[in-house]
Amino acid sequence: MGIFGRIADIFKANVNDTLDKLEDPEKMIKQMVIEMQEAIAKATSGLATAMAQEKKLERDYNGHVEQAKNWEQKAMTALNAGNEDLARQALAKKAEADSMAKQYEGMYTQARDVSSKLKSQVEGLKAKLNEAKMKESTLIARNQSAIAQKQIAKQVGSFDASSSFAKFDKWEEKIMKNEAEAQAFTELSGDSSKSLNDDFKKLEQSTQVDDELAKLRAKLNAGS
Repeated sequence: MGIFGRIADIFKANVNDTLDKLEDPEKMIKQMVIEMQEAIAKATSGLATAMAQEKKLERDYNGHVEQAKNWEQKAMTALNAGNEDLARQALAKKAEADSMAKQYEGMYTQARDVSSKLKSQVEGLKAKLNEAKMKESTLIARNQSAIAQKQIAKQVGSFDASSSFAKFDKWEEKIMKNEAEAQAFTELSGDSSKSLNDDFKKLEQSTQVDDELAKLRAKLNAGS
C-alpha cells in the first residue's frame, strides 16, 4: 500500500472515531442537561422581565385609579362649594383617569397572564431538569456497564476455545514425550554406570582372593 493509501485509511479511522464520539450517549446526555440549564436561564430571564413589566403596569393602573378617585373628590368639593363649572372640569379629568385606568387594567391583566404562564413553564423546565439530573448518573452507569459487557462479549466471541485447547493438548503430548525420553536416557545412563561399578568390584574381589591364596601357600611352604 502506498503512502496515499495509508493516509486515506488514517483519515477514515479518524472520521469514524469522531462519529463514534459524537454519538457517545454519555456526552449527549450531559449536553442535553447543559442545554436544559441554558434554556431555564433564558426562560428565567424572560420571566423576570415579564414580572417587572407586570409590576409597572400594575402601578400605572393603580395610579390612574387613584387619580380618578382624587378628581371625583375634587368634583364633590367644588360642587359643595357651589362651583358647578369647576366640578364639571374635575369630573372631565376623572373620566380621562377612568379611561386610562381601564386601558392599563387590560394591559396589566394580560401581563399578569403572561407572567403566570412563563412561571409555569420555568417551573416545568426546572422539574424536568431535576429529573434529568437524577437520571443522568443512572443512565451513564448503565451505558458504562453495557460497554463493558459488549467488550467482554467481543473478547469471548473472538476466543476459539476448541482450537486453543487442541493446541494445548498438542503441547502437553510433546512435553510428555520429552519427559519419557528424559527418563529413558536417565535409566540407560544409570545402568551403564552400575555395570561398570560391578565390574570393578568383581576385579577387586578377584585380586583379594589371589592375595589370600598366595598367603596361604606361603604358610604351607613354611610348615613343610
